[in-house]
Amino acid sequence: MKDILVLSTRAEDFHLMLHVLSEAYTVKYAPDLKTAMALHIASPFDMILSEIPLLGQVRENPFVKTNPFVKLIVLCGRNDIRKAVKAVKEGAAGYLTSPIEEKEIQFMMDSTNKALSRDFELDYLRDHFWKKEWLGIIRSKNPRMKKIFESIRSVSPTIATVLLLGDTGTGKGMLARLIHWHSQRSEQPFIAVHCGAIPDTLIESELFGHEKGAFTGANKRKPGKFEMARGGTIFLDEIGTITASAQIKLLQVLQDGTFSRLGGESLLKADVRIITATNADLGERVKNGSFRKDLYYRINIFPIEIPRLRDRIEDLSNLTDLFLANLNAKYRKGIHSLHPSVVGGFGQYEWPGNIRELENILERAYILEKSLVLTPQNFPPEMVRKQESVSMSGNIASSTLARSRQIAIETFERSYLLALLEQHQGKINVSAQKAGITTRQLSRLLNKYGLDKKEFKEN
Repeated sequence: MKDILVLSTRAEDFHLMLHVLSEAYTVKYAPDLKTAMALHIASPFDMILSEIPLLGQVRENPFVKTNPFVKLIVLCGRNDIRKAVKAVKEGAAGYLTSPIEEKEIQFMMDSTNKALSRDFELDYLRDHFWKKEWLGIIRSKNPRMKKIFESIRSVSPTIATVLLLGDTGTGKGMLARLIHWHSQRSEQPFIAVHCGAIPDTLIESELFGHEKGAFTGANKRKPGKFEMARGGTIFLDEIGTITASAQIKLLQVLQDGTFSRLGGESLLKADVRIITATNADLGERVKNGSFRKDLYYRINIFPIEIPRLRDRIEDLSNLTDLFLANLNAKYRKGIHSLHPSVVGGFGQYEWPGNIRELENILERAYILEKSLVLTPQNFPPEMVRKQESVSMSGNIASSTLARSRQIAIETFERSYLLALLEQHQGKINVSAQKAGITTRQLSRLLNKYGLDKKEFKEN
């Protein structure tokens, strides 16, 4: 805080403020509201001290109202302290009684500066809440996903149990990790358990462990996932598939924070944060008796419903870029883009497998690709936009002029490049010279249309 404005009919208040604060602050004076706002508009103040009769007008002035950092201090007489206290409750940063004393000024400045420091720290933490490596994940253009990330931001620092709801492949596991890595337990283990992949006869042993001799084949004591996750987070995916007896044990963990190994009698402490997920309708399972009602209410404290990929298609480009970046780090082939017909096809595809399907299909295409662009031949036909053409004898008005022109240009360019490379056996220098362009321009066009010069070389 550097600039302070004193709005007061008592010039002596200003002179005392100037005397006390001039070495560290710029202090200016305004005898009336008009002068004060003119000064503030010209160069905004960090703090405005205003007498009570003018305070409301100062607060409602657009140049003050829209600046969240300006602090308002009430100047009041000895008989108006109640009004000053009321003003503080309504948002003022503090008050001074007139005539002002030096010690009051210094106390007020110290208090206000501490408050400002806290505000800036909170703003910093709010703006820097997300860890750098997750910034790409939380970027979204979809309104529902934006609300979901805000919910995750709110719940992550707590120990509340979270229930993630959504179709298979919508990213429930990724969001569970996002919650863990932004929690107070981020330095401790994150243990993920796919409950649906574990046989019913082994689910209790897998989650809670077993003692030696608990069942046939139990030759030694085995710790369960809850012990392995101690101090951290356990993620129970497809929670709706666990057996009735496992449900009882999980309910005990949620109610008492304790459990026992299979075949054991001693109680163990479960120091874990629990995140569950399902693609099933748990409410319906409660009705038909396959899922305990009391357990359902215990895990349903903070539900988050995740949309399908086709319902957040505007995020497709960002997700594709993220997966390509991961693939480049994994395989180091330097592929950073998709052929235009693949991009068009992706936008029209229904994505029944959601984000997981997108990730898998991109990895397959990446492995098969021989150029620097993911080309149509490496994707299923239903994921590729069929080549459009413009027939001059047909109904050319079915598309806009700009779109029809673009289709015609792309169709011609690709056909021309195919013929050019065929004629010169994929020789870039000769082909570029024949086309009247540079080799760099030709290479860029080949990347755009997913053409590989090697396919045109003579064997």
